[in-house]
Amino acid sequence: MFDNLSDKLDKALHVLKGHGQITEINVAETTKEVRRALLDADVNFKIAKEFTNRVKEKALGQNVLTTLQPGQLMVKIVKDELTQLMGGDAEGINLSGNPSVILMSGLQGSGKTTFSGKLANYLKQKKSKNPLLVACDVYRPAAIDQLHIVGEQIGVDVFSDKENSDPVALAKAGMAYAKSNGFNVVIIDTAGRLAVDEQMMTEIANIRNAVNPQETLFVVDSMTGQDAVNTAKAFNDVLNFDGVILTKLDGDTRGGAAISIKSVVDKPIKFIGTGEKMDAIDVFHPARMADRILGMGDVISLVERAQEQFDEVEARKIQKKIAKNKFGFDDFLKQIQQIKKMGSMKDLMGMIPGAGKALKGMDIDDDAFKHVEAIIHSMTPDERSNPSSLDASRKKRIAKGSGRNIQEVNQLLKQFNQMSKMMKMMQGGGGKKMMQMMQNMK
Repeated sequence: MFDNLSDKLDKALHVLKGHGQITEINVAETTKEVRRALLDADVNFKIAKEFTNRVKEKALGQNVLTTLQPGQLMVKIVKDELTQLMGGDAEGINLSGNPSVILMSGLQGSGKTTFSGKLANYLKQKKSKNPLLVACDVYRPAAIDQLHIVGEQIGVDVFSDKENSDPVALAKAGMAYAKSNGFNVVIIDTAGRLAVDEQMMTEIANIRNAVNPQETLFVVDSMTGQDAVNTAKAFNDVLNFDGVILTKLDGDTRGGAAISIKSVVDKPIKFIGTGEKMDAIDVFHPARMADRILGMGDVISLVERAQEQFDEVEARKIQKKIAKNKFGFDDFLKQIQQIKKMGSMKDLMGMIPGAGKALKGMDIDDDAFKHVEAIIHSMTPDERSNPSSLDASRKKRIAKGSGRNIQEVNQLLKQFNQMSKMMKMMQGGGGKKMMQMMQNMK
C-alpha cells in the first residue's frame, strides 16, 4: 500500500538525507517536492499546500539548517505532520449500550457488506462480543444472501426477512430479535447506491433515528482517492457519522483518501480493510501508517500480530526441543502455520523497516510457504523428526514426491539448519554470532 507515495516522498526527502550543505533553498525545494508527491497521491491541493507550509515553518523554526542531521529531523517533522493530518491518535469503537448498535453506510461497491462481516468477526474474536448482523439492504439483488454467506463463514447469526421491504421496520425487528436472544452488538448493513441521492440519505437517516446507534460508520473504497473524500463529505453533511472505514487499502498505491479524509470531514478513520479474508481488518493507527508511508515499517503492529498467535505452552515445548537439539520439521511446520495466521506475506513484509523498498516490484504470493509445506509433507515422520537422516537418496524421493527440484530441497535443509542454530544462539545469548548468521542468510 502507498507504494507510489512512499517512493516520491523518499525522493523528495533524499536531498536532505545526505551530508552536504543544507540551505533554506534546499528546504523550500524539498517541501515543494513533498507537495507534488501529495498531489500525485490525489490529496486535495489546499490540504497539500497547508501541510507543506506547516512542515516548512517547523523545519525553519527548529533550526534544521544548523543541526548535525538535518535530513533525519526533516523526516521526523514530515512524519509528525502526516500523523496529525491522518488523525493523531487511534480511535476506538464505541461499544456502550446494551446491545451496542453499529450502523453501516456507504455507496454500493465500497465493500460495506463484506466489511460488516469483518467487523462482526473482529468484535467476536478480539472483543469477546456476541454480534448479530442485520440485513437491511432490500434493493441490491442477493445482498441478503451475501450477508448470510458472510455470517456462515465467521459463525455469526444474521437477521433478515425477505418478505419485509421496509428497511426501517427491518432494523427495528433486528433490534428486537437481538434483545430477546442475548446479542450484545448489532451491526446493521444498509443499502448503497451508485451515487449519492436524496432517497438514500433520507432512508439511512430514518434508520439512524429509529435505532439510535452508538456508532454510525461510513465505509468507502480508498482506491477512489479524492472521490472517496467528496462522498464522505456528502454523507457527513446529512448523517454526521462517527467514523470512517477505508476498504481495499492493500491495493491503494496512492493513499490520497487515507491522508485527506480526516482533514475534510473532521471524523477519524477507525478501521481499514487490508485484504479479502475475514480477518483482514486493522484498527487505524495514524502514527504507524505515517511510519509505513515513509518506509520505516510498522514493527509495533507486527509484534501485536505475532502476540495474537503466540502459544505459551507450545513455545515452552519448542524451547525444550531446541535445547536438546530435537527441533524437527513438524515443529518448523507449526511455526509456518502461526506466521500464515498473522496475515498476508506482502502485508507482513511491509511492516519490516526497509523491507518495502528492498522488495519493490516483487510479487509476494500469499502461498509463499506452499512449496516448503509440500517438501515437508513428502517426508516420512521419522525424517521430519531426524533431519540429519536425509541422505541423497531420500532427498531425491522427497523432491519427486513434492513436485520440486533437488536444489529446492537442499535450500530448505540449509535454511532449516541455519534457523535451528540461530534459535539455539538466542537461547544461549550468542548475539554477535547470530547477527553474523542473519547477514549471511537470504
